[in-house]
Amino acid sequence: MPPLFIIDASGYLYRSYFAIRNMTNPEGESTNALFGFIRSLEKLMKEFSTEDIIAVFDGPKGGKQREAIYPEYKAHRAKAPPDLYYQIDWARHWCDLSGVPNLSLPEVEADDTIGAIAKWAKNIGREVYLCTSDKDLCQLVNGHVKVLNTFKDNLILDEKGVKEQFGVRPDQIIDYLAITGDASDNVPGVPGIGPKGAAKLLEEYGTLENVLDNAEKISAKKTKESLLANKENALLSKKLVSLIPDVDIPKDEKFFERKAPNHPELKAFYQKMNFVSLLKELDQETPKETSTADYQLVNDEASLKALIKTLQGAKEVSFDTETTSENPLRADLVGLSFAIEEGKAFYVPVNGALKPDKVLGTLKPVFENPDIGFYGHNVKYDLHLLKNVGIEVKNLSFDTILASYILNAHERRHNLDYLALTEFEKVKIPIQDLIGKGKSQVTMKEVSLEKVSEYACEDADYTLRLKKRFEKELKERGLLDILVDLELKLTPVLALMERHGIFLDTETLAPLKDKVLKELKTLTHEIIELAGEDFNLSSPKQLGQILFEKMGIHPPKKTSTGFSTDADVLEKLSEDHPIAKKVLEWRSLEKLRSTYIERLPEDINPRDGRVHPTFNQAVAATGRLSCQDPNLQNIPVRTELGREIRKAFRPEKKGWSYVSCDYSQIELRLLAHLSEDEALIKAFKNNEDIHQRTAADVMGVSLDEVTKEMRHQAKAVNFGVLYGQGDFGLARELGISRKEAADFIKSYFDRFPGVKKYIESCKEEARKTGRTKTLTGRERLIPEIDSKNGMIRQAAERLSVNTPLQGTAADLIKFAMIKIDRKLKERNTLGYMILQIHDELIFEVPDDEIPLFEDLVPRTMQSVWDLKVPLVADLKVGKNWKEC
Repeated sequence: MPPLFIIDASGYLYRSYFAIRNMTNPEGESTNALFGFIRSLEKLMKEFSTEDIIAVFDGPKGGKQREAIYPEYKAHRAKAPPDLYYQIDWARHWCDLSGVPNLSLPEVEADDTIGAIAKWAKNIGREVYLCTSDKDLCQLVNGHVKVLNTFKDNLILDEKGVKEQFGVRPDQIIDYLAITGDASDNVPGVPGIGPKGAAKLLEEYGTLENVLDNAEKISAKKTKESLLANKENALLSKKLVSLIPDVDIPKDEKFFERKAPNHPELKAFYQKMNFVSLLKELDQETPKETSTADYQLVNDEASLKALIKTLQGAKEVSFDTETTSENPLRADLVGLSFAIEEGKAFYVPVNGALKPDKVLGTLKPVFENPDIGFYGHNVKYDLHLLKNVGIEVKNLSFDTILASYILNAHERRHNLDYLALTEFEKVKIPIQDLIGKGKSQVTMKEVSLEKVSEYACEDADYTLRLKKRFEKELKERGLLDILVDLELKLTPVLALMERHGIFLDTETLAPLKDKVLKELKTLTHEIIELAGEDFNLSSPKQLGQILFEKMGIHPPKKTSTGFSTDADVLEKLSEDHPIAKKVLEWRSLEKLRSTYIERLPEDINPRDGRVHPTFNQAVAATGRLSCQDPNLQNIPVRTELGREIRKAFRPEKKGWSYVSCDYSQIELRLLAHLSEDEALIKAFKNNEDIHQRTAADVMGVSLDEVTKEMRHQAKAVNFGVLYGQGDFGLARELGISRKEAADFIKSYFDRFPGVKKYIESCKEEARKTGRTKTLTGRERLIPEIDSKNGMIRQAAERLSVNTPLQGTAADLIKFAMIKIDRKLKERNTLGYMILQIHDELIFEVPDDEIPLFEDLVPRTMQSVWDLKVPLVADLKVGKNWKEC
């Protein structure tokens, strides 16, 4: 007979809730506890091949019997978070769909139900595993019943294990807990006697009653006094920790048998919860249908000729490239795949039976035919690969990664495998099945043509299917223009920037390494001195122990895994504790050292000696571009070291310079336009210093009377408004009281009522529609706006205000980049665009073209849109990035 596994489901859920953070479904509802619960149970069922199992949940109003005995029972325990409650119902629903028997009895706690099932199972001779981390249930351990703690590497406690861990036998656990008490359940116990003391007493006297009867004989004065003073509490505690007998449970063994899972319903449930990894695993368990796809390998002259004829007769073609590297500027082209109808695709190897020149020479005129639209998934990568072999796509018509991003900007994943799964329930061939991973990984060049062909054809086929679906949805939601007129036109502009890259002077950068290492060594010594002992500064856990345990500093924030030592916490502490300030300095220096000073030289492409960052269009939910490998957008400009790192970037050729042009206060200008606040509009039209004007208006003084401190405070409020900062945040930033901050914010909104009205309208629109929009119509879903979790909901409200501003600013500079690129090509300039740093563009320019750029760039940036306030772009020229 197989063992019976009894799951402490409530304990699993509670533990998962605090172990996993910030998981939500598309509706903005928390799913962290549910996901952790499912993962834990699936792991358990797989590792132990469970046949008989029961998941036990706390019943509604569980604990009433103990509350009747002791009204203060669990009175000190904080209420379960609101977003945990509904996950309990989902967990029971998952159990039903997965065929896992489950039980929740009214007014009965899970421990008591577990106890009743364990005793019944033992009496009929069943072997039982109690899957829990709750020490209370160790009282059930005997020859038939063991505790299995899956949170401690499947630690199994039998009678000997309980004795080793607690110092008492399982039948003494009740007495042990009665003495030690339980703060989480508000079980009083006997104050002053801990686990070791309790075990020692029970070792000598056997039971709680015997301990109390012999209290006068105990030599330890404090122990004796506490036992005599707390006799009633000890006996009460024993009643509270004893499992309640006579719980009515099912006693049919078939009830505990695991049933077959309902795959279709589980799939729908996982899709609703957005559990992608679980969807993939479920798909692998579901019987597969035979594929009907027609995927063809084109590897001879006749089939290539036939393919060319097919492509030339198409209006649009889905295509994809297979290569040797994720870095397009270091990759070799291995082959190309094409699709013009669902379920049918072709793969053409570049190094197959036909010579590369033959393949590429035949395909070149097809790609460069402006009457044929070509599209792909993350097509900027493919443009690079084609450019590497001398081919340019003349008619770029669609990109499914950009379409997915525009439709679902709040989603983090837009890769082809994910979209095929979520849109078509298709599990694509994993790339690891072809090239492996880790040290044994190979490139596509080394994989058999047949395997690469199937993989590549599948990519082109599902890109085509996604295109059909996404194009229809973009039209229906009025978003197609954002793809066609903005993102697709920007793609080749970014590709050109990436190909140009930027020159890094390693000789300028090299001395910074020694300087920073010296500063880090000094800071480390100073921090160790303040701490009083050596520790690993890179370890948040060790830092937390030093600050909050050894030094006794009050922790502003604690997580489920220990003390938080994030930047916010250290900023708060730094006002009164020098060690926190120095740790912040150390972290800042260490990040610049590891991310830039030592890493940047590794990013230089050996083919041309330049750094080629990648600009991502489908990452930031606001519409902003992001930058990686390396991320040059995050090099600080306000620190001396950051500026010295920027100095290492300079034009490669003599007689060249950098020209930078930066939108001035773009988000505040857009706030004026969108809010239509008359006072704000007037200030910008009069070309006033907006922070000085805000200070004058809010503080009731003339412009001439505004001090530097007043302007600083006004600037903090101006930008704080954009990011939903409240009185607490402003007070902390300015070092003033919360009342002063609240008064400042109120005065601001009294003076700029249009801004207040605009902010409230953004929140209201998000509540009504669940989304927010930029001036161009770009949407961002904000499902968390109705979250039952207050912190999540407030963050969503801040996004509803900031996204239209930041997103509109992002779209504005994208349009500017497209126009500038076109004008530079019309003038056939030697100078070119190399970087976009959010509101700033940087160009590498021969000195004799500087006057042209000084005129063309700011004029174009300032005339992109006609707003209610003027756009201003500030221009600088320098011999390196620092000077710009």
